[in-house]
Amino acid sequence: MTEPVQEPQQPTEPQEPTPFGVERDPARVVAFSDAVIAIAITLLVLEIRPPQNTRDLPHGLALLWPSYLAYVVTFMLIGQVWANHHIMFDHIRHADRVVLFLNTLLLMDIAFLPFAASVLAEAFRDGHGRRTAVLLHGATFALAAVLFNAIWWYARHDRRLIAATIDAAGVKAVSRRFRLAVAWLGTGTVLGTLFPVLGVLVFAAFVLYYWLPIAGEIPSRRRRRVRRNRA
Repeated sequence: MTEPVQEPQQPTEPQEPTPFGVERDPARVVAFSDAVIAIAITLLVLEIRPPQNTRDLPHGLALLWPSYLAYVVTFMLIGQVWANHHIMFDHIRHADRVVLFLNTLLLMDIAFLPFAASVLAEAFRDGHGRRTAVLLHGATFALAAVLFNAIWWYARHDRRLIAATIDAAGVKAVSRRFRLAVAWLGTGTVLGTLFPVLGVLVFAAFVLYYWLPIAGEIPSRRRRRVRRNRA
């Protein structure tokens, strides 16, 4: 019995190597960002100092209300940064050097927030410099919103870094939400320079609104499939 004649294999053309740094897994970017955000959000509680006079402890604790206010508002705002950071990077498939640079600027801004919160609490406690404190606090978050928009705009431009997990309608929905954040926080900052309490209330309303889901973020076909599975 004769053995089958094997045809000679055609030489395969060498594939062109991917340029260095073009396709970088964003998982490490997200992990590093989570660590920085976790440290910043933890440092907030260290700015709440216990009252020195413990003879009337309930009264002393009540006098710390500015620290509680700055803690809650800033904690929830940083929580919004964390949530929206995940929303954004859920749809970014690659992180090039520009994304790394912009994300580093964002993290530098977030790391500054415990200081801004302590200034806000001290100003409301002393009754002096409230307008400047609200301006500093609001401008820090407004800058974070601007950097969010810069990262998202760069990633979605020509869909160069956007994954297939989000359609065009979803990209527009996320873009609208991020642009609204700049306008909202900027308005709160301006109002805070005139009426500090009103500025803080605008920031608090921002927290409540931005926990709502983004309409259009999930493609319509996937939304229908989810509804069918729940039925």
